[in-house]
Amino acid sequence: MEVSTSLLSVKKEDIIQTIYNLEVAHTDYFHIDVMDGRFVENDTSETMRIYCEYLNQVTNVPIDVHLMVTNIKEYIDSYSIFNPNIITFHYEACKDDTEVDKYIEQIKGRECKVGLAIKPNTDIEKIVKFLPKINLLLIMSVEPGKGGQKFIESTVEKIKKAKAKIDELGLDTEIEVDGGVNLENSKEIKEAGATMLVSGTEIISSKDYKYTIKKMKE
Repeated sequence: MEVSTSLLSVKKEDIIQTIYNLEVAHTDYFHIDVMDGRFVENDTSETMRIYCEYLNQVTNVPIDVHLMVTNIKEYIDSYSIFNPNIITFHYEACKDDTEVDKYIEQIKGRECKVGLAIKPNTDIEKIVKFLPKINLLLIMSVEPGKGGQKFIESTVEKIKKAKAKIDELGLDTEIEVDGGVNLENSKEIKEAGATMLVSGTEIISSKDYKYTIKKMKE
C-alpha cells in the first residue's frame, strides 16, 4: 500500500516545512489537486503550480498530479514540465471516448504514468475499455472540488468491482482512492483492492505525520 499526501490544505507559508516533514515521514507521493474553477468550483491551479516548483527544488519524492479541469490538454502541457510520476485526468471532463484516448496518448508522450479518474456517480463499466491503456484508476470517494469531505461508503463496493475487472483482464493497473480517507477506513479500502490512498486532511492535521502514514500503509 502506498500513500499519496494531498497538499491541498497546506497553507502557503507552511509549504516548504510541510514538504520536508512529509518526506521524513515517508510519504510515497505528493498529491497535487489541480482545479480550474470550471470543472469544479474551486480554482487551485496557480497555488498548485507554485507548490510543484517548490517540490522540484527541495525533494525527490514523486509527484502525483490530479487534474480536475475542463481544458485537459493545456493542463497536461503546463504540469508535465514538473516531471510528475503520474498525471490523472477525469473521464467526465471528456466529451467522448476518442477524447479520452487522445489524452491518454498525450500523457504517455510526456513519459508519465497515465491515471484516469472517475466521480462517485460514474459506473466502473464505463471505463473498463480504458483499463488496459492506463497505469492507474483513481476512484473518487467524495465529489471532487474540496478537501475535508466525508468518505462515501458505497465506494468500497466500487473498488471491489474495479479490482475484479482488473484481475479478470490480467492487468496490474493501480487503484487509487481519493476523498475522506482516514485511519478508520483505510484498512477496509485496502482490503477492497486499493493499492494507493490519497489523504490530505487526516495527515496534515495530525500531530505525527510519520505515525499516520505508517498506520495507513499497514
